[in-house]
Order: sequence, then C-alpha cells, then structure tokens
Amino acid sequence: MFYMVCYDIVDASRRRKIQKKLEGYGERVQYSVFECDLSESQHNALLKEITKSINKDKDSVRFYSLCNACFGKVEYIGTGEVKEDDSFFIV
Repeated sequence: MFYMVCYDIVDASRRRKIQKKLEGYGERVQYSVFECDLSESQHNALLKEITKSINKDKDSVRFYSLCNACFGKVEYIGTGEVKEDDSFFIV
C-alpha cells in the first residue's frame, strides 16, 4: 500500500529521529512529508517505531493511505515529481 506520511514534531531531536526512520522506508517529498510504499508488516513496524518515538501530547504523525487509483491521480505543482519505483509493478 502506498502512504503519504506527514508529521509535525515539536522537539528538534525527536523530529530528526522520525526523519531518519522515515528515510529508511520512503522518499522525502517535502520538509515534513514522505511518500512510502509499504507492505503490511513494514507499515506495522513503522507505526510501532514512531509511536515509541513521539510525544503523543505534543507531536502529530499522520498516515494517509492511497489506493492505486488514487496514487495515479496525484497532482503536483512546482518542483519535484511523483516518485515511481520501477522495481515492481501491480497487476
């Protein structure tokens, strides 16, 4: 499943920790937004890691799942592009 992960982390140290975790799972497309193509086990592992790393009273992390049809309709303006991984395909 393809996810857009957005975060608002108050503390710089926690923010860097979340950034590093997300870099291992996906592609940064804006300062606090990542696009990640995750299996169910990867999604669960990432949720668990992030849950342990944030302050739930001050920080926010959102996972938006995008189905294949929705992913194909992503639009952007300005710099950047929608990343596609040619190492796999969906039937």
